[in-house]
Amino acid sequence: MSNTCDNKRDCPCTYDCPRHGKCCACVAHHRDHNEGVPGCFFSKEAEATYDRSIEALARDHGIIK
Repeated sequence: MSNTCDNKRDCPCTYDCPRHGKCCACVAHHRDHNEGVPGCFFSKEAEATYDRSIEALARDHGIIK
């Protein structure tokens, strides 16, 4: 398994951090630090709220109201 994270897509997250644009590093960091869902999983409007909860993700994707 490679230790590089080669993301070919632009990162839509507005939070500036050292993992910006490095999806696998970002997801691992959020998972390991219990920081919720990364911003790139959300729509632009929902990402702007900075609510990174599973519930916010489900609302954003129309799974719950």
